[in-house]
Amino acid sequence: MTSLERPIAAVINHLLSRQPSLREKLRAHAGDMVCIETGALQLKLMVAADGLLQSDTTAEPTVTLRIKPADIPQVLADIERAFSYVTISGDADFARTLSEVANDVHWEPEEDLAPFFGDIAAVRIAQAVRNAVSQAKSRSRKLIENMAEYLLEENPTLMYRHAGEQFAFDVAVIRDDVERLAKRISLLEKQNSVGAA
Repeated sequence: MTSLERPIAAVINHLLSRQPSLREKLRAHAGDMVCIETGALQLKLMVAADGLLQSDTTAEPTVTLRIKPADIPQVLADIERAFSYVTISGDADFARTLSEVANDVHWEPEEDLAPFFGDIAAVRIAQAVRNAVSQAKSRSRKLIENMAEYLLEENPTLMYRHAGEQFAFDVAVIRDDVERLAKRISLLEKQNSVGAA
């Protein structure tokens, strides 16, 4: 295993060990291998007979998942939509199973914290972390909204799209009006010089 394959396989196997139904789905694909490519990084994981993952760099991949390095944050932020950022090639049935497993796998931190802190404390710690993350997301969203409002309303450094489009339309109308006025003035000057002669 490469230095990254070992911890990634360990984390995935830890989650799968607590979700036997997902292991059963993978067990049907024992011997199949997935290769995950992200730029220069390549991870090869094979499904073992027990439905867990192990490294096998010698076999040909059954499915190859290619992820652009720029898309990795979106993949990590929204696991349920992760496969929409991925280019998939290989066995369609195995790819569908991988997608289902990725959507259904979840981590219950209470289960991992309970042996160290007890059941009640583990639930409270996990809930406190969830609340803190939720509040941080809410505050960052509010900060972005407030900054946008300031830049658009209070100190108009930026402009709403519809306002920009309306401004461009108004400028075009004024330009056309000025051109028509200049032609009229030119025509009147010609008429005035002909009449004076």
